[in-house]
Amino acid sequence: MFGLGNPGKKYERTRHNIGFLIIERLAETLGADISHRQFHALTGETAIGSQPVLLVKPQTYMNESGRSVRAVLDWYRLEPGQVFVICDDLDLDPGRIRIRPGGSSGGHNGLKSIAAALGTIEFPRLRIGIGRPEPADAIDYVLSPLSAEQRDVLAQAAERAADAVKCWAAEGIEPCMNRFN
Repeated sequence: MFGLGNPGKKYERTRHNIGFLIIERLAETLGADISHRQFHALTGETAIGSQPVLLVKPQTYMNESGRSVRAVLDWYRLEPGQVFVICDDLDLDPGRIRIRPGGSSGGHNGLKSIAAALGTIEFPRLRIGIGRPEPADAIDYVLSPLSAEQRDVLAQAAERAADAVKCWAAEGIEPCMNRFN
């Protein structure tokens, strides 16, 4: 499981770091320690049911997330379809989640980086809506802190996303999409 975001205190509670928030929530509920430094990331091993899971927070900036994903796949000899990427989405309403088995990056630099590193766009992902600003600059918007209202909406979405990730690990992508999209 890869939660995308940017490292450092400056970006800690920004819209673009929703992937980190989900990984942190999963670690908390599963009792995992995600402080191990490897693969250009902070990682933690855990299990969902009998399924072993590696929780990963890449510590590269968003546009280089593929370095971390590629390193994990190479080390564990995994295929792109065996990863699950969690990220923000400007084009979804705040708090809405969308799960897909693959597809385009939709302009998301983290997904572009992963697709380039893996040589395919066919890897499962969960996007969490953060809404699109009107008419503000998208870069400033995704890198700005969440308002109190947005924190509440995204905290609820984080719970639902964490449940979706557990479903994916236990049952696969189709049941996950059917239940959570």
